Amino acid sequence: MSAIIVQGTSSDMQVASPQEIFDRRRRCAMRERGAHRKGAGHFLWELLADDLIDRLNCTTRQFDRALILGPLAGQAEETWGGKAADLVSLPFAEEDRLGIDSGSFDLVIAAGTLDSVNDLPGALVQIRRALRPDGLFLGAMFGAGTLASLKRAMMIADGDRTSAHVHPQIELRTAADLLARAGFALQVADKVETNVHYGDWRTLIADLRDAGIGNSLAGPKPYLGSSYPARLDAAWATLRNANGKVRERFEFLHLSGWAPSPDQPKPAARGSGKVSLTSVFEKTGKNLRP
Repeated sequence: MSAIIVQGTSSDMQVASPQEIFDRRRRCAMRERGAHRKGAGHFLWELLADDLIDRLNCTTRQFDRALILGPLAGQAEETWGGKAADLVSLPFAEEDRLGIDSGSFDLVIAAGTLDSVNDLPGALVQIRRALRPDGLFLGAMFGAGTLASLKRAMMIADGDRTSAHVHPQIELRTAADLLARAGFALQVADKVETNVHYGDWRTLIADLRDAGIGNSLAGPKPYLGSSYPARLDAAWATLRNANGKVRERFEFLHLSGWAPSPDQPKPAARGSGKVSLTSVFEKTGKNLRP
């Protein structure tokens, strides 16, 4: 697991309304469809829930009122029942249009959908405002390394007429920067990767649909032609390993931050250390340079 820890806070930023990248109706329809399917695709949310519970258990704080956003909200009581006295579940909320009163919660968990929000910086600002001082935000979304094999196979199958089949996702450092811009204190961003092996791309697509994931980009979808499945079969075959499987990667970016509070611990000022790292390495006989 790799991690980025960002120190410091920032004040509210005026974020201009961006162009709508995602179709809001299509995005909601896919999430509702996934909520009613009972296939193996939900293993993604089970993995994500287990990871978030582990992270939540690392804090000794007791939470009074929690807000759960995204697909994990559908299992709020069984998953989060012991984590807060009062739970509010919004499985199909638009995170950049929450409209929640400031200071309504001391815990907000948003997992599984932040990568397809039209205004992600604005969504994070709204989540931070919804928190009480010293309230905790835990978020998770798909990162840029997700579905690398499917993207490669579709690019091969497209030939000279490439189309956007999977929406773009952000990198870890960008996610960390957005936490700071949104005004969170004690921000941490890290990523966890899970590899799944598939014999057929159709099984992968079914898993994505079961999880309510798909292409929710705005605008008309291009017609791929009746021969596209056969071309994708051929492209998929070029990626198979010796066991006839293709390794697909799911990359989760985990975000955490606290609503600012006067009694929070503050990072030490830059340059305030009393021991030189250079002198430590000199005493141990190690060289700072390669």
